[in-house]
Amino acid sequence: MDWIRGESVGHGSFGKVNLAIPRCQSSLFCPSMVVKSSSASCSATLLNEKLILDELKGCSQIINCLGDSYTYENGEKLYNVLLEYASGGDLSDKLKKSSDHILPEFEVKKYTKALLKGLYYIHKSGYVHCDIKLQNILLGEDGQVKIADFGLAKRTKSRKDDKLRCELRGTPLYMSPEMVTGGEQDTPADIWALGCVLVEMATGNPAWRCTDTTRLLMTIGVSDQLPEIPEKLCEEGKDFLEKCFVKDPKKRWTAEMLLNHPFVAGQTYDDDTVILKDQTCESGTPSTSPKCPFDFPDWVSDDSGKSSATCSITSLPSPAIQELRNLNGGSWSAAPAERLRVLVGEHRPESEWSTADGWVSVR
Repeated sequence: MDWIRGESVGHGSFGKVNLAIPRCQSSLFCPSMVVKSSSASCSATLLNEKLILDELKGCSQIINCLGDSYTYENGEKLYNVLLEYASGGDLSDKLKKSSDHILPEFEVKKYTKALLKGLYYIHKSGYVHCDIKLQNILLGEDGQVKIADFGLAKRTKSRKDDKLRCELRGTPLYMSPEMVTGGEQDTPADIWALGCVLVEMATGNPAWRCTDTTRLLMTIGVSDQLPEIPEKLCEEGKDFLEKCFVKDPKKRWTAEMLLNHPFVAGQTYDDDTVILKDQTCESGTPSTSPKCPFDFPDWVSDDSGKSSATCSITSLPSPAIQELRNLNGGSWSAAPAERLRVLVGEHRPESEWSTADGWVSVR
């Protein structure tokens, strides 16, 4: 698709974002677009995002990728990914503009359910987002949730490749205990982050009110402390959060289970259908809500979706193949104390710890 770079609409940790204007009149009926760009020499993260978004097509709660290209601008080679334009901004912006910087409970339920549907699709497709937070949850013109920024996303843990456990991915305020202590970041980590997002929407404050990174990581990974459950939240909401904030990832509820929780199951919206590859799943309300993971009706762990979601990096016709491989490499120390020293070490750039590293609106 031939396009012209328009005005800047924001920037993030891994690229700049501009409006993308189609050149051809035949493209006038295309959806509004933005282009996310980075230097071709350091485009591994953006390439990773493009690959994963191609695998996740078909879910209305995930930002749609419209293509990619290389361009030469001002003497520099750029890699560009075209994305649908979510003109409603992100949830962080919406929260700031809301009364008392909090959202009414019916909106909290609405956005939570939409996020769950997106996460259910992502997880069943064999991926983990790894950076769920307010800044990465965009809103379309009609207010529909669009999960974005898949630059840190990865395939779910594989027994054949334990390297997936050796990376630090995400934002500290949303990190799960198993990520901090053991480098383990599978689908339960996204559910923990979802709980943190819910707390922010309901209270206007982060789930952890701690500004010191070292103390924060020690609290998350070593102590028995859990994020505080908002008192003003309804009882069903409190119970929902308790299912998200479970220290043991094996006992934490899944997106599929949480879709049937009373806090969101009774909420009906126009987009209540979750499309899963070649099957459709209607999110409904069970006669009785499960009270623990073992009570969930007919819930079976299914690995059938993994093969269809497999993406071979070696098949990429791109000079950034080795960069993508390096992106998924590294090593962790098994000792929590040593890991924490690495996480807060003086050689780590301060910008990577920023809680405001999402899109910065310049409109």
